[in-house]
Amino acid sequence: MQQIIVAPSILAADFLRLADEVHRVEEAGADWIHCDIMDGHFVDNISFGPDIVGLVRKETNLPLDVHLMIRRPDHYAPRFVKAGANSITVHVEREADHDVGKTLSVIRDAGCRPGLSLNPATPFESVEPFLDTIDILLVMTVHPGFGGQSFRPEMMEKVQRAEEWNESRARKIDIAVDGGINPETARLSIQNGANVLVAGTSIFHAKDYAKAIRELRGIR
Repeated sequence: MQQIIVAPSILAADFLRLADEVHRVEEAGADWIHCDIMDGHFVDNISFGPDIVGLVRKETNLPLDVHLMIRRPDHYAPRFVKAGANSITVHVEREADHDVGKTLSVIRDAGCRPGLSLNPATPFESVEPFLDTIDILLVMTVHPGFGGQSFRPEMMEKVQRAEEWNESRARKIDIAVDGGINPETARLSIQNGANVLVAGTSIFHAKDYAKAIRELRGIR
């Protein structure tokens, strides 16, 4: 059985107590810490930048999974590498305004795991040319930019296609889902082939972080 990786998104954490929040989810069994970077251009929201990622790096030894929902990720990725990212995921959409292949190469050459993400409206075919060059495929199950949206089950077709690709290759990629992930949608995602669950609200708004993480894995 594949290992299920739970990556709490600190976008939903209490930023007044960010260090404590990171410690709590680490102690609760998180596998990665997910950092959602938004610039107000690629998505209609602004979050935080490499300085915050650097602060989080000082608080945990867990892998930092950085998701760049920004324009010109090729320009900014080196700053997140320097801040301590272990993986950096960029977007395939034209609005991200970069050479996708070159950006992925820059990330890998810097010692980070490269990832590629696609929005709900973006067809799976857009990422197919790059699947051999990435370590993570992040399927957005909501429109990116804001937390607390409802999960879109029709995105499971993309997860299935990524899993079919994995089955045809010796080298596997991590298949991640992000958006509206709770115990029910996590179970559906895992059934369709996802092995990485990015979750914000369902963890950081829970009273018991360890219980929330166990339930995402399907452990009661």
